[in-house]
Amino acid sequence: MNPIITEIKKLKQEKNAVILAHCYQNVEIDEVADFVGDSLYLSQMAAKTDADIIVFAGVYFMAQTAKILNLDKKVLLPRLESGCLMADMINLQQLKEFKSKHPNIPTVCYINSTAEVKTECDICCTSSNALKIVKSLNSEKVLFLPDTYLGKWVESQLDNTEVITYPGYCPTHLRIKPEDILAAKEKYPNAKILAHPECHKEVVKLADYVGSTTGIMKYAIESNEKQFIISTEKGVVDRLKRDYPQKEFILIKDNIICPNMKWHTLDDIYNALKKEEHEINVDKEIAQKAIKCIDRMLEVSK
Repeated sequence: MNPIITEIKKLKQEKNAVILAHCYQNVEIDEVADFVGDSLYLSQMAAKTDADIIVFAGVYFMAQTAKILNLDKKVLLPRLESGCLMADMINLQQLKEFKSKHPNIPTVCYINSTAEVKTECDICCTSSNALKIVKSLNSEKVLFLPDTYLGKWVESQLDNTEVITYPGYCPTHLRIKPEDILAAKEKYPNAKILAHPECHKEVVKLADYVGSTTGIMKYAIESNEKQFIISTEKGVVDRLKRDYPQKEFILIKDNIICPNMKWHTLDDIYNALKKEEHEINVDKEIAQKAIKCIDRMLEVSK
């Protein structure tokens, strides 16, 4: 075993720490993580933990969410550079302007957003539960931010709800083009195309299955098919290849890698835990407002 893995596990025990890792992380981080999953699962685990320290191998908004749910605990982000380009596309002022153009309409924010943005939203969602969350509002119109593609995919699944979206997007998923899917279908005619709803709507239309990170993995694992084209971040393919070698998983393009998700290394996690550095803090007043939309999401998602 890698000596650093042994040291991290020892530190976790000594400090009563838990490590949460997103599925887009470098795959070796799974060796030290207590929980590996998508944003919804990790939010649920953060809400339940009795650890004193939470180390989040993910991006900034995820660590922020964990802190909002655990103001009395220390939350560490091993590399502070690990941000989210989509979350950065909307700030509090831009959200207020967006809402002012569409008054008196329920507002749903994707978890890929800052704590400040969450303070002005009615309910939060992840790609796993976005459809369920929007349905729960029972509204003819819903504001959705920041990801326009996820919002419009949700709208396409509903009959009587207009989803008015903010023009944000995931740069990594938008690297996937319809022509990439068509080329893959021609090269692998028997493969199932699995796509994330953050992809462009023309990509989503060509997929055999559209779903969250967890949804894609679950579909591939449970399917009787043996070959899959994966149209989401490379970390998903790495884990599927490792865990299900009897099936074939093909990443749609080599460059579907989120640079921010790939910052963290085992060394970073070790250093953060040993020194208890790179702590994430959220103003208490902001946290008290932001937690309302997160708690509401967790309640609906039970």
